[in-house]
Amino acid sequence: MHYDYLIVGAGLFGAVFAHEMKEKGKNCLVIDKRDHIAGNIYTEEIKEIQVHKYGAHIFHTSNRQVWDYVNRFAEFNHYINSPVARYKDELYNLPFNMNTFSKLWNVKTPKEAKEKIAEQIAELNITEPKNLEEQALSLVGTDIYEKLIRGYTEKQWGKSCTELPSFIIRRLPVRFIYDNNYFNDPYQGIPKGGYTKIVEKLLTGTTVLLKTEYKAFKEATEHTFDRILYTGMIDEYFDYKLGALEWRSLRFETELIEGEENYQGNAVVNYTEREVPYTRIIEHKHFEFGKQPDTVITREYPAAWKQGDEPYYPINNDATAELFERYKALAKEEGNIIFGGRLGQYKYFDMDKTIEAALAMVEEECNPK
Repeated sequence: MHYDYLIVGAGLFGAVFAHEMKEKGKNCLVIDKRDHIAGNIYTEEIKEIQVHKYGAHIFHTSNRQVWDYVNRFAEFNHYINSPVARYKDELYNLPFNMNTFSKLWNVKTPKEAKEKIAEQIAELNITEPKNLEEQALSLVGTDIYEKLIRGYTEKQWGKSCTELPSFIIRRLPVRFIYDNNYFNDPYQGIPKGGYTKIVEKLLTGTTVLLKTEYKAFKEATEHTFDRILYTGMIDEYFDYKLGALEWRSLRFETELIEGEENYQGNAVVNYTEREVPYTRIIEHKHFEFGKQPDTVITREYPAAWKQGDEPYYPINNDATAELFERYKALAKEEGNIIFGGRLGQYKYFDMDKTIEAALAMVEEECNPK
């Protein structure tokens, strides 16, 4: 059978692309190596709770067009991301705001909080930060850095903050108001019934083959394709011939706690001390204000990445940027293939940016310049 597009990957990027191309009369075949659609936004129902299998995903955007687009496929609730940070036995609100400062220093006004931060920064006398530690200290002072930044960051990157470059933290969001809303975006929420249903609707009417590896499928298939959209790892596509791009990975431990209605009182609690091996615990029912008699939690552990592991966060530096450009040059020589998404474009995308990028690629395909 002939297809206009073979789409490798049934995640959000591939699903949006497939949906839009189908709307334009194109015939698409979607394949995915996993046994489910929706990629890393996949949600699985356990005890009537939508469990985010690959970490917490909160939809947020400032783009009204994207918000209207995604609302065509789901009804969103009014969830606001307000994580809590736990340092030893102390609890603090995130992002850094007046609730945080009041708990840290017993201050009551923005003026007092600003003076406290300025006093700590002045005592350090850091003029040109040489690493992430000095950069963070020069932005928020000692207390916030020691309790809420250092341990979490070192776990996340697997290195001491003194070994990490300063550019990783260009700025830190400090708010001198009593507001625990993590995002500034005006549109925010969780789809009722989970993210998987969004991707199911996007792929309605499109043939999808799961548990299908691209290279084995390509060798065995008798189908023909005019174009290929590849949303897997660009370096893996080329058998790492120029070397492997660098990533950080994650490991998840999910636990059903029967008879426990409310484990931690919040959807996301960050553990900011280095000695605790996980960075956060997610209690999934709170994303949808669940009242179920049981609960499901997931502990999230950062991990070093090696070939064969699931990649999550690209490690952006001069060396990886140069290597990615070389892979992009190879991709242009392929002719009938395009690379999209977080893995194909070696770029971290929030969900709204994923949709934006997929729609832009559809436009470029249909109206090439």
